[in-house]
Amino acid sequence: MSNPAQTASVVICAYTEDRWPDLVAAVQSVLVQTAPAHEVIVVIDHNPALLERATGGLPSATVIPNDGSRGLSGARNSGIIASTGEVVAFLDDDAIASPDWLEHLIEPFGREDVFAVGGTILAAWESEAPRWFPEEFLWVVGCTYRGQPTSTTPVRNVIGANMAFRRRVFDEVGLFRDDIGRVGTEPVGCEETEICIRAGQRWPDQMAIFEPRATVRHRVPAQRGSVRYFRARCFAEGRSKAQVAAYVGQADGLATERDYTLRTLPKGALRGATDLFRGDAAGVGRSVAIVAGLGMTTIGYCMGRLGSPRRTETRSQEPNPELAHVAAR
Repeated sequence: MSNPAQTASVVICAYTEDRWPDLVAAVQSVLVQTAPAHEVIVVIDHNPALLERATGGLPSATVIPNDGSRGLSGARNSGIIASTGEVVAFLDDDAIASPDWLEHLIEPFGREDVFAVGGTILAAWESEAPRWFPEEFLWVVGCTYRGQPTSTTPVRNVIGANMAFRRRVFDEVGLFRDDIGRVGTEPVGCEETEICIRAGQRWPDQMAIFEPRATVRHRVPAQRGSVRYFRARCFAEGRSKAQVAAYVGQADGLATERDYTLRTLPKGALRGATDLFRGDAAGVGRSVAIVAGLGMTTIGYCMGRLGSPRRTETRSQEPNPELAHVAAR
């Protein structure tokens, strides 16, 4: 069964003036969509100077402060509460949407059984991508990685730089957990994984969809191509996954990771070795990075499990009464 086209609010969260040119470009890319956004909401995360600058410098957007907990989850939740569209889409402040991004992103919501949609996130490296960096680990820099679907396919969860949710997810399942996710430059995350799993547990007959035609380009600073960042991000991902597993259960929390570890990573390591024998000396580096990345992620997970909270309810999980005025539309 299908519904008419959905109205979509686009939320962009920002925390630093260092990304001002990126933020302006992100907003502009939303303003020229083939399917116009219902509204563009820019949420400034506890930065008064940036809030003042954005209020004056982004006249086509609604600029608001993050009134919740400091960090990306709190900022997203502030944007959700302020929005009025039937669908709430999220774009990172350092990502540029393709002109037909929103059109493709909201199309799957014509199906009643779709609660979230994610799209392709292409890495726009500030400098050339390191030759040792394996495509299987592009999630380290917040991008679509080798092993993800290449066609429109149900997935367990979407990725934060390019995603959209039906409003009733927030009305009935709750907001993003504000005790998971990135605060400033701290390389943690998984809040979108947790809310997708929570919604899937609430509605087992519904799904999140990956729609590859909904494309954005995500800027990747040169420093994120360093071995140090790679190692830190893998460790943080493992720790974040331990938190998710503690909240939603280990079976659901690690379902996708098992297939990734048992299928995608061995193929990647073998591919790197094969590339070496074909004359690409960097192939061995990619194989080593895959093994090292898995190891660091596993260590982070194990350490995270030691300190993970018990499975519990929090304010951000509860159905949100502040959205009642929108749900009643």
